[in-house]
Amino acid sequence: FTMGFLKTCVFRRNARSAVCFWRSQVIQKPSVRKISTTSPRSTVMPAWVIDKYGSNEVLRFTQNMMIPMIHYPNEVIIKVHAASINPIDVNMRSGYGATALNMKRDPLHVKIKGEEFPLTLGRDVSGVVMECGLDVRYFKPGDEVSHKPRSLTHTQAASLPYVALTAWSAINKVGGLNDKNCTGKRVLILGASGGVGTFAIQVMKAWDAHVTAVCSQDASELVRKLGADDVIDYKSGSVEEQLKSSKPFDFILDSVGGSTETWALSVLRRWSGATYVTLVTPFLLNMDRLGIADGMLQTGVTVGSKTLKHFWQGVHYRWAFFMASGPCLDDIAELVEAGKIQPVIEKTFPFSKVPEAFLKVERGHARGKTVINVV
Repeated sequence: FTMGFLKTCVFRRNARSAVCFWRSQVIQKPSVRKISTTSPRSTVMPAWVIDKYGSNEVLRFTQNMMIPMIHYPNEVIIKVHAASINPIDVNMRSGYGATALNMKRDPLHVKIKGEEFPLTLGRDVSGVVMECGLDVRYFKPGDEVSHKPRSLTHTQAASLPYVALTAWSAINKVGGLNDKNCTGKRVLILGASGGVGTFAIQVMKAWDAHVTAVCSQDASELVRKLGADDVIDYKSGSVEEQLKSSKPFDFILDSVGGSTETWALSVLRRWSGATYVTLVTPFLLNMDRLGIADGMLQTGVTVGSKTLKHFWQGVHYRWAFFMASGPCLDDIAELVEAGKIQPVIEKTFPFSKVPEAFLKVERGHARGKTVINVV
């Protein structure tokens, strides 16, 4: 089962084709397998969809969204109990990343423009597996969120996968940090009170790093409770100036972007393997603006030139993205079960108030995650 292959469509109340977020042992199937088909008892379900890209007004509630069917042998259908909203979902409502996603949906360009609608947004869910494709081995119908940590409710579980895998990608896969090489390392987290930041703080502290968190003053108590050793209030003055009296850092995770990139690498420890990783990149914007080929070319030129520039200055410059990974979620689940990672949820909304939840996330200044209780 390839976890990154499937579409994620969050706001469907009853069922959906989705990524399975927590793996466990392989489930043996009999040698003679039957084809699994969608239950004949119901063919439609309630859902929040968009019929065009735009502002929050494009969100539309329908009672008649077709229940998804299994089309490929590595897909599953999940009955959704809870779902969370990420900033990227709000951006995609407005059309961000549409060029790349449409290529993924229709690589041969068979469909005409606009055929992706009605489109269901989102990427995080928690629920119960209803049906499995023929090649699925790790899950079976009735599994709760594909073996989610038992210590978590569906609401809590829905808040983790996207931000957890994004942070894990940046810290572990791109940054090269793990539980064996982090002790005593100085880590700076920009945007520490959001979904990615609150998860990253906890992972870094679980691995015995020294964490400096940058957020606003009203979020300082939250990040300290999560384990941050030092807290910098970006509203009280220039963060660059406030950090000048600090020792250099070994790793920086930047989920803010903008002007931070112009100064952040100057506070890294030079010629020691120190790394700056940003989650704010022009990758999808380039493809939206220039098309697939030219967008990827421009992206390659940009990241290549920046990497070389900073390499000659003694530090590493990297981009990171969300990476779907079953084994990584297994590692994250172990940290959750051990009590080293706790979901941070700022606010929950009922399914009927999905547009309000989108507006909440769109306003920014998150203190953890926003979650929709579907069931």
